[in-house]
Amino acid sequence: MPKPRYRVQFPPTDAASLEQDEVTFQIIEKGGQEVQIRFHDYDQIYLRPGLYEQLFYDRLKCASPDKVGQLLELALETDREPITELRVLDLGAGNGMMGEVLKNRHGVARLVGADIIPEARDAAYRDRPDVYDEYFVADFTDLNRQDEEQLGEWRFNCLTSVAALGFGDIPPRAFFNAMRLVKPTGWLAFNIKETFLNRSDQSGFSRFIRELIFSEYLDIYHLERYRHRLSMEGTPLYYFALVGRMKAQIPDDFLSMIEMDEDA
Repeated sequence: MPKPRYRVQFPPTDAASLEQDEVTFQIIEKGGQEVQIRFHDYDQIYLRPGLYEQLFYDRLKCASPDKVGQLLELALETDREPITELRVLDLGAGNGMMGEVLKNRHGVARLVGADIIPEARDAAYRDRPDVYDEYFVADFTDLNRQDEEQLGEWRFNCLTSVAALGFGDIPPRAFFNAMRLVKPTGWLAFNIKETFLNRSDQSGFSRFIRELIFSEYLDIYHLERYRHRLSMEGTPLYYFALVGRMKAQIPDDFLSMIEMDEDA
């Protein structure tokens, strides 16, 4: 069944001074009603079948799922491990764009999605019902015991997160807790806005990622700058794609030490 097409309008105002999560667009609903939506109002976007793909992939040319998936497969080939044996936790899974690449293009063995909003899970099951083996709606900053036990039963050996880190969508604590669900020699594959690696960015998430990259707990296989997508004005937005392998279980106090340094 073909997805509907929406009349999407970008406002004429200059959005260059806005952060990515502050930018808005408009859609013209049936009857001519104009609805304004922020780029990061995912609950409203997912309620409308096909709008996410039309906006970010058709119009703004998002390339991140393909890029991260390619680099992950290359990393496993380096260690002569088949990507088909991965048991993946896809954090910030949304409506399943990354999951579709992992399952249908790379053939991962098991794939579990997770997001904080039920609209994401509903959209994934609606649009890509055969992609995820299970999908959790949970706050990873404070997992309840039942979710933690059920997630642990999957014995993940890979964590992915694409177009979801930073901007407050996934806080450092949530990403850290997800990492601890992956076995000590498991894989990480994610992308981040290029400025998050600059030392001038002193946000908690930026500090956490920099400390992780240079820590003794992670081997970096690929760190590549690439065009994530276009901005509303048509200029490239650059991200880093990172694929690494954990060398040991990250300790409980790793994130706490960074948070203490930030408060000092």
